[in-house]
Amino acid sequence: MLFERGKAYSQDLRKRVFVEADDGAEVGEIATILRVSVSYVSKVLDRRRRTGETTARPQRCQLKPKLAALYEAIRGWVKEHPDATIGELQVWLRQTHQMSASSGLICETLALLGLTRKKSRCAPPSRTAPTSRQHAANGTRASQISTPPGWSSSTRPGPRPT
Repeated sequence: MLFERGKAYSQDLRKRVFVEADDGAEVGEIATILRVSVSYVSKVLDRRRRTGETTARPQRCQLKPKLAALYEAIRGWVKEHPDATIGELQVWLRQTHQMSASSGLICETLALLGLTRKKSRCAPPSRTAPTSRQHAANGTRASQISTPPGWSSSTRPGPRPT
């Protein structure tokens, strides 16, 4: 049985855990037999022992996204204003729907809706450029200001002893 985040195991599985436990099986054995984690089995049995509950509790933290009611309105506005920035979308949400939203929330919402946006008003396209300087031909210096060969502090001979 595969676990799916945000979804409780079936009541049938819980009943089988209780049957195995009532028959005297150990927690580890039950987990192996039913192909679930030891943690799940121990939590189910502990809750039954402490509270008498044998059913799953309602799932928590399944909140609807803050802007869910405005998805269609956002989709329509972005369609009308394809070059709008996130700041402009924030202003529109505040003025039209009295809803404040962070730029991160707006980015997530646009991604969820499959919408793209222009990232900035007038930025040139990015390009790849070389990051290291060109080397000079063998036997010549790349620059007149570079240190002459053999004159770095680690290779220059020190003063002669007297």
